[in-house]
Amino acid sequence: MKSADIRAKSADELKTQLADLKKEQFNLRFQRASGQLENTARVRQVRRDIARIQTVLGERGRAAPAAAK
Repeated sequence: MKSADIRAKSADELKTQLADLKKEQFNLRFQRASGQLENTARVRQVRRDIARIQTVLGERGRAAPAAAK
C-alpha cells in the first residue's frame, strides 16, 4: 500500500483498515508459530502498512490542534 493511498482515506476508513491489519498480523503470528505460514514476506508488509497508517493518523492528530488555534 502506498502512502498516497493512505492519505486519501478518511480517519474512519484508516481506523477500520488498521483493525483489519492487526487481526491479520495476529493470524500470521500464529501461522508462523505453527509452521503453516507460506508467504513469509506478508508479515513484513503488514507490519509496515500498520506503521504507515499509524503515522498518518498521528500526523493528522497533531495537525488538528494546530489548525484549531
